[in-house]
Amino acid sequence: MSVLGVLTAGGDCPGLNAVIRGVVARAEERDAEVVGVLNGWEGLMQGRITPLDRDAVRGILTRGGTILGTSRMDPYVHGDGYASCERTINANGIDSLIVVGGDGTLRSALKLSEEGLPVVGVPKTIDNDICGTDMTFGFDTAVGIATEAIDRLATTAEAHNRVIVVEVMGRTKGWIATYAGIAGGADAIIVPEFDYDIDDIVDTLKRRHRKGIRYSIVVVAEGVTPPPGYEPVEQRKDAFGFDRLGGVGYLIAAAIEDRTGFESRVSVLGHMQRGGTPSAFDRVLATRLGVAAADLAIDGESGIMVALRSMCIEPVPLSEAVDSIRGVPERLFETARTFFG
Repeated sequence: MSVLGVLTAGGDCPGLNAVIRGVVARAEERDAEVVGVLNGWEGLMQGRITPLDRDAVRGILTRGGTILGTSRMDPYVHGDGYASCERTINANGIDSLIVVGGDGTLRSALKLSEEGLPVVGVPKTIDNDICGTDMTFGFDTAVGIATEAIDRLATTAEAHNRVIVVEVMGRTKGWIATYAGIAGGADAIIVPEFDYDIDDIVDTLKRRHRKGIRYSIVVVAEGVTPPPGYEPVEQRKDAFGFDRLGGVGYLIAAAIEDRTGFESRVSVLGHMQRGGTPSAFDRVLATRLGVAAADLAIDGESGIMVALRSMCIEPVPLSEAVDSIRGVPERLFETARTFFG
C-alpha cells in the first residue's frame, strides 16, 4: 500500500484545505494511506507527522488557512536539503510527497525530486504568478475580496471628495491589482511589471476633478517602487529572513496629495486577501488539483506539478513551473489602461 505525505508551505491561501481533502479522498479510493506534515518543511525536517483519513478532513472544504499549518522554513535555506528530511521520510514509510506551495516551495520540491525523493507539486499562491498553469487557486478569492473592498471604498471616496489608494498584495507581480482594479473600476493601477510616472497619474486625477468627478481610486501592488523623492518603506524581515512588504501605498498617496492638494487616504488590505472562506471557483480548482496530485503520486510520477490548462488539469514538469515568475501580460494591462481616469 502506498503512503503519501502532503505538506503545505509558504504563505497560507484560500483553498489549501480543499487540496488536502482532495488528496485524502482520492488516496482512500485507491487504497493508499496519507500522512500530513505539520507546519510545512519545518515539520518534515523535525518529524512532525499526523495521519489523515476521510474523517480527519470532513468539514474543511469551506475553511481558509490550512489544517496542517505552514511556515517559511526551507530545507535548502535552513537545512541540508534531502538529508534534513530523510529521517522523517523513512520513519513514516512515505513513498511520495505532495508539496503544495508557491514558486519558492516548488523550487525546493524540484531539488528534492532531483535528489531521489518522489515529489508531486501543487501550485498555490494568491499572486497567480506561477508558470505552467493558467491560474492558481486562491487568486480568485483574493481578487473577489479586493474588488469588494474597492467597491466599498469608492462610495466613501465619493462622499468625501477624496483620493483613496488601495494597496493589495503582489510582491513582484501585479495580478491582483490588475484584476481587482479592472473589476472595481479603478482610475489608475500601479503594478511592478510596468514603469509608472507619478506625474501622469496626477494629471489623470486632475483631469477627473476638472470634469467635476472629485474622487478617485488608485490600486497599487505592494511591491511597486516608491515615487521619486519619497523614501522607500524600510523592509523588515520575517523569522526566516524574507522581506515583509507593505506600506508603499502611503508614499504614493503622499506624492499625489503633495502634487494635487486633493485629500488622499490609504487602505492596505494586507492579509485579509488570503484569509477566510475560499470562493466556489477556488474550492473546485483546489479539489481537482488535489485529486490529480494523488493519482500521479500513487502512479509513481515525480518531478511534476499539476496545472490548470484550458480548464483541464494536466501534469507539467516542475522545472517549467519554477523557470521564471509569470507576470501580467502587456495586452491585459493595456485593457486596464483604457479605463484610467
